[in-house]
Amino acid sequence: MNKRADTTQGALWSHIEQVLSKDIAAGRVRPGERLDTAHLLAERFRVNRHTVRQAIGSLASKGLLRVEHGVGTFVAEFAVEHVLGQRTRFSANLSAAGLSGRHRLLESGGERAGRIVSEKLHIRSGTQVIYALSQGEVRGRPISLAEHWFPAPRFSRLVEHFGHLGSLTKAFAELGVPDYVRERSVVSAHLPDEAARKHLSLPATRPVLVVEAVNVDGEGTPVEFGRTQFCADRVQLVVEQGK
Repeated sequence: MNKRADTTQGALWSHIEQVLSKDIAAGRVRPGERLDTAHLLAERFRVNRHTVRQAIGSLASKGLLRVEHGVGTFVAEFAVEHVLGQRTRFSANLSAAGLSGRHRLLESGGERAGRIVSEKLHIRSGTQVIYALSQGEVRGRPISLAEHWFPAPRFSRLVEHFGHLGSLTKAFAELGVPDYVRERSVVSAHLPDEAARKHLSLPATRPVLVVEAVNVDGEGTPVEFGRTQFCADRVQLVVEQGK
């Protein structure tokens, strides 16, 4: 390709970048919304798909778009703040940011506690526990995948309430635990496991923020051990003391 053709090509994708940027700024495509495919955009701008991909790549490098290979291209979202403190509450964190969301129960059942779960819940290894897998959603978009373990038989009906109410705090209240506090939170970063890749639509190479935590009731008795994988580009973890 000669120099003149290079210049023309650059002008084309730069023009597409400017138009898409204006679409995003004007709210014609909203945060989290999926962009048209490269094929459709190529038809819209009457260019080839390579030119469209150049424009998308430039916008992605500026943080305006998020490309999920095999899934699609999405308008980047501002990260949701999730406060880690004495009283970490998913719904309360969202409400403080003017957002709505809930936990959606994906799986549940009984199992025997392994070494780690038994240590966290202060029970003997092999003791029956209640297991639940839930997806945290904000405006219908998944931002987290959480595994929960609860002592049985004390919380044998908790999953029923959790699935109906979409809130762990409300489910605990139904079973006589009006308040609980976070005993400890451990934060790390890992590559997403198979379940997170599936439910959060993440590529295998995109890290997640992992929070392992133990919640206790007013008597200091563990009521839950949880392990949550957060989409690192959708959630900002904030540690606050005394809250």
